[in-house]
Amino acid sequence: MNDSYKIILSEKELPQQWYNVQPDLPRPLPPYLHPATGKPVTPEDMLPIFPMALIQQEMSQERWIDIPDPILDIYKLWRPSPLHRARRLEKFLQTPARIYFKNESVSPAGSHKPNTSVPQAYYNKMEGVTRLATETGAGQWGSALSFACQAFGLACTVYMVKVSYYQKPYRRSMMQVWGSEVFPSPTDRTDAGRNILAKNPDSPGSLGIAISEAVEDAAKHEDTKYALGSVLNHVLLHQTIVGLETKKQLQLAGEKPDVLVGCVGGGSNFAGFVFPFVPDKLKGDNIRFVAVEPTSCPTFTKGAYTYDFGDTAGLTPMMLMYTLGHSFVPPGIHAGGLRYHGDAPLLSLLVHEKVIEARAYPQNPVFEAAITFARTEGIIPAPETSHALRAGIDEALKCKETGEEKCIVIAFSGHGFLDLAAYDSYLEGKLEDFEYPDSMIQEAICAIPKFPG
Repeated sequence: MNDSYKIILSEKELPQQWYNVQPDLPRPLPPYLHPATGKPVTPEDMLPIFPMALIQQEMSQERWIDIPDPILDIYKLWRPSPLHRARRLEKFLQTPARIYFKNESVSPAGSHKPNTSVPQAYYNKMEGVTRLATETGAGQWGSALSFACQAFGLACTVYMVKVSYYQKPYRRSMMQVWGSEVFPSPTDRTDAGRNILAKNPDSPGSLGIAISEAVEDAAKHEDTKYALGSVLNHVLLHQTIVGLETKKQLQLAGEKPDVLVGCVGGGSNFAGFVFPFVPDKLKGDNIRFVAVEPTSCPTFTKGAYTYDFGDTAGLTPMMLMYTLGHSFVPPGIHAGGLRYHGDAPLLSLLVHEKVIEARAYPQNPVFEAAITFARTEGIIPAPETSHALRAGIDEALKCKETGEEKCIVIAFSGHGFLDLAAYDSYLEGKLEDFEYPDSMIQEAICAIPKFPG
């Protein structure tokens, strides 16, 4: 395999189970808390918005969970996805490091998101649900859920963060092609949206606001459930198919990874990539996990590790996570999928336990890395994915300085074919690097309710 550019698994080698990291955590995950009582959430509390099968996965302590055949059949449209050796990038950087990237851009929606949208649509369909409501930032999740709902005959309503709705019109087009209705959030369709617009008619929106609208929509309609594209345990569980395939492919290549790098917004792409390797690290393997976020939404690097709501209106359970405060509204950077105030509780626990390290980058160095990657490896990466590429390139450049021949593996979470307006802005020198003032972050953190203490 030493001269290969791609390591490809056959469909027969497609993983048949998802990996649940919960049994292997350094300590148990603290419970979610009810937003009204502050008491631990029960399965019954979650039934108005989720089907029971997903609730059971959310709370499961089983290490392996079988993937149903109808899901595997749809996965086979693009899975297993290839693991690429970035030889041309290595040569350009003149690094002794070996760089690989796991290419999730080959899915119908162009990102990792269908890995969970397909299971979520399936389990809802099995329980008689006829419509799903959801939010989307950059549009990757909205398009993935639209694809999955079309596959299983479900209606789909998407609340798209307003700034992204206008920045990325072709994401909206994809959703509509797959049969979904799409609205720029905040809207006047929900109490949450109307309240936000009353305070700020020009609100650019945020993932927290869009989540509030989608949750409210689902809770008020008996035929509708809510689907979330990141953060929650069952979402991260479904994404582990990425890391499981990567593990097999690295073994075929005769490699043991030294560094795994991925971008983080809510955390599903990164978690799915690294979780299957967590037991190895906890058993003593010398492997680093690097989570990369934007300086304009520095949840891991500047947030507080505390209980907070997952949405702006306070409709969701409170979760112990790294957060910038549920009232935090980040600026409209082009990496819309990374504009979320919190991070997945499972990832947050591992960052808090120092199993995972985090770093943040501004926009311009990230797009510089994206251009380098596109001009060497040929694929134009999504702005979100480009954060991971920036960190991966930096790791490779360190190896150039030290002479270390490390194996660096990057989660290539999606392509940027519909993000070319962002590339235009970069090439024209119009992108601004924004770092949120600490005082504004502290103001949002201080607004988090103080219960349960």
